Amino acid sequence: MTVGTQIKQALANAKSVQASLETFALQTQDEAAKQVYANGAIQMKTIIKGLETRVKQIEREEPEYNGY
Repeated sequence: MTVGTQIKQALANAKSVQASLETFALQTQDEAAKQVYANGAIQMKTIIKGLETRVKQIEREEPEYNGY
């Protein structure tokens, strides 16, 4: 498995975690837990942005990701 593939897999996993945290925040009645889940989802957005940036960088730099 290439680094690019691993990063794309990590990106997909991060998006899944973010979605789960947002769902938990909506489902809970406990305000403290709701805030913890919401904060976690916000942190995951930052991680996702970083991974997306890295994927774009790899696609620019590595010819095998451009179909050449």
